[in-house]
Amino acid sequence: MQPRESGRLSADGTGRRHQRHSLGEWLLVGLVLAYAGLLLVAPIAAMLHGALRPGLGAFWNEVSSPDALNALKLTIVLGLGATFINVAFGLAIAWVLVRDDFRGRKLVNGLVDLPFAVSPVIAGLMLILLFGREGWFASLTDALGLRVLFAWPSMLLATLFVSLPFVIREVMPVLTQIGIQQELAAYTMGASPWRTFWCVTFPSLRWGLLYGISLTLARALGEFGAVLMVSGGMRGLTETSTLYIFRCLDDRNYGGAYSMALVLAVISFSLLMGMEVLKKRTEQRR
Repeated sequence: MQPRESGRLSADGTGRRHQRHSLGEWLLVGLVLAYAGLLLVAPIAAMLHGALRPGLGAFWNEVSSPDALNALKLTIVLGLGATFINVAFGLAIAWVLVRDDFRGRKLVNGLVDLPFAVSPVIAGLMLILLFGREGWFASLTDALGLRVLFAWPSMLLATLFVSLPFVIREVMPVLTQIGIQQELAAYTMGASPWRTFWCVTFPSLRWGLLYGISLTLARALGEFGAVLMVSGGMRGLTETSTLYIFRCLDDRNYGGAYSMALVLAVISFSLLMGMEVLKKRTEQRR
């Protein structure tokens, strides 16, 4: 017996079969599209309207101002730095959680998701408690002559915290799926652990790792709450793009806020779309 399919099937002149959806299925599709449009398309359209309504010249003047360029530069530096560190440590953490069994493994696995559960503002407050004047590490940083709080080190730590889980959660399922059989086969053929990783394991991890990188960078570029708590928001020094948007809104400079928000949205969207295009082209070449 043939499995029962929802809807009806029809054939065109080419012999291909098309599925006719029922009214309930169309209503469900319409509901999903309306929900996505309300949460995604409408805010983006409003942002485009606010940024470009004064004209392209006004938009360019806003995003090319010294304060905007300094904020965007600091945001990119922090984003790239947090991404690089989280890729290195995230890959190591994912490897240990999947391949090793040790006491406290479930605790560590749960702690990985802590940035999802904890508000970024609370994360910033924790950094203040650690590196503030009366913080746990205040005496150590003072002895070393390091300024952590209200400077870029604390901003980097805050960005690292909020963007930690993405590489780990993207890589762990792939490591679990591929297993260790191919690696063991490479070892029996005389391959070193380093060569086995690059020639056998890494090709299988590539797309999961790249998706983790893109999500980490996009999250780092858009961080606000934790950075707000630990940066001090000094114009031209510790003001990131999100803090620049916040200040523009506070100063009623809506054009500047919309323009910088549009730039950040375009960067994040380009990262994700670039990943999809690259993956599609790679699959077509195979």
